[in-house]
Amino acid sequence: MTLTRFVTKNAFRNKRRSTLTVLSIAFSLLLLTLMMTIWRGFYLDQGSAESTRRLVVRHRVSLTFNLPGYYREKIRSIPGVAAVVPMSWFQGVYKDQKPENFFARFGTDPEEFFRVYRDFEIPDDQVKAWQRDRQGVIVDDTLARKYGWKLGDRIFIQGDIYPVNLELNIRGIFHSNPDNKSVYFNAKYVEEAVDFFKGRAGTFSILANSPADVSKIASGVDDMFRNSPQPTKTESEKAFGLEFVAMMGNVKAFILSICSAVVFATLLVSANTMAMSIRERTREVAVLKTLGFTKRGVLGLFVSEAVALSLGGGLIGIGLGWLTVFGLTHSPQFFTFFPMKVTPGIWAAAMLTSGLVGLLSAALPSYHASQVNIVDGLRHIG
Repeated sequence: MTLTRFVTKNAFRNKRRSTLTVLSIAFSLLLLTLMMTIWRGFYLDQGSAESTRRLVVRHRVSLTFNLPGYYREKIRSIPGVAAVVPMSWFQGVYKDQKPENFFARFGTDPEEFFRVYRDFEIPDDQVKAWQRDRQGVIVDDTLARKYGWKLGDRIFIQGDIYPVNLELNIRGIFHSNPDNKSVYFNAKYVEEAVDFFKGRAGTFSILANSPADVSKIASGVDDMFRNSPQPTKTESEKAFGLEFVAMMGNVKAFILSICSAVVFATLLVSANTMAMSIRERTREVAVLKTLGFTKRGVLGLFVSEAVALSLGGGLIGIGLGWLTVFGLTHSPQFFTFFPMKVTPGIWAAAMLTSGLVGLLSAALPSYHASQVNIVDGLRHIG
């Protein structure tokens, strides 16, 4: 029997206890994987190279206030600006109010939209068809698959914020990474039908010439309109998205609290299992020492068992976490502007945490076991 075989056999000598321990660790690592994935999507992932060059201009007071349309040409005059396009949230109702029929609907300028969103993939002929049709709309490919939309189909969106119903012709199907599950139509459609929206825009999206120009443009835009009746707040596309996250409260503290609780609970479960297992094997330790095992050898065997159990549970938990994230992000009902993905880095961090938990939980009881005297160990009854 090899040492590896010896460790694995002893790790599951009490199958019920070991199985429950592995499942407890797996559930804890599932939660930890989900929390790390959310943290990465919200705060670490910077998106595509193009998205790092994009900014969003909104009303300083609130998103519920529109901006004058002529701001667009003033913004275009700021050094470093490559393109500017208006973006207006339409809201509306598609089919009914059920959550599965919700997706983002934006009014914009088809002539300049793809100069700002150059990382969206769409055939040139579809772009031109959209630009020629005032009632044209382009749709995300995920939405197209969900609803069975094809080029030339008509979709109807009932207005709520704006008193106009949209009858739109699908002229293009685009792909974005991550899927933004949105549709974009010509804002002129709403402007011509709604008097109070003429010459207005919800926000403006800007593409900078380079990432170095982003901060200069942001300060330049806000300084330009600081004393106007409609002051602006300009920020990167990432920062704009994080404002919606901030509405939920201190998300960072919430995620860190859950991660800390998960690690602590996993440590307690693993430590309890190892303490019980080692205490039951005091006489076995004496026998091992009689056969020539050193204190270091006994310590290594018990620690290896704990790490093996912890890594086994961790691997199962991370796998379940990956399946959960994959299922959510590919669900038609799931909607987020942030990329959610279990990366190799998250796998490595979760497995490292799992291994460290196993090591720490077994360190103290294994050390005490390695110090047991042979005579006292053989005399032990338990």
